[in-house]
Amino acid sequence: MARILAIDYGQKRTGLAVTDNLQIIATALDTVHSKDVIKYIFEYIEHETVELFVVGFPKDLQNKNTDATKYVEAFIKQLGKAFPYIAVAKIDERFTSKIAFRAMIDGGLKKSDRRDKAMIDKISAVIILQSYLEQRQNEKNRNTI
Repeated sequence: MARILAIDYGQKRTGLAVTDNLQIIATALDTVHSKDVIKYIFEYIEHETVELFVVGFPKDLQNKNTDATKYVEAFIKQLGKAFPYIAVAKIDERFTSKIAFRAMIDGGLKKSDRRDKAMIDKISAVIILQSYLEQRQNEKNRNTI
């Protein structure tokens, strides 16, 4: 099986997470400057097979587009042009940064470490990927009942 790569795209930084080859475990990969993310992914897939990109898609509490939505949509188009042979799935990213920050507190990270926005972006990507994996598993379970 190939890996799934999750992307928490931001205007400045982009958090990346990836599954293992069996697509069971989501692990933080890296945080890169957003202008370098396509290059980073090209280099990554030279060594690893990726079958799906999961991109965090920003919506507000009323399920409407946010100011960031247009940037993510533009990035998804760019991703599709660069990697036309890899499917893209969008997943709701509401609250991922807050959940990531809470996970850092619960994990015992010092206050100074919790200020590291790159860490938050990476953890957010893991949360996006884990959410996708859980949704996929729930769909499989519903279809087998």
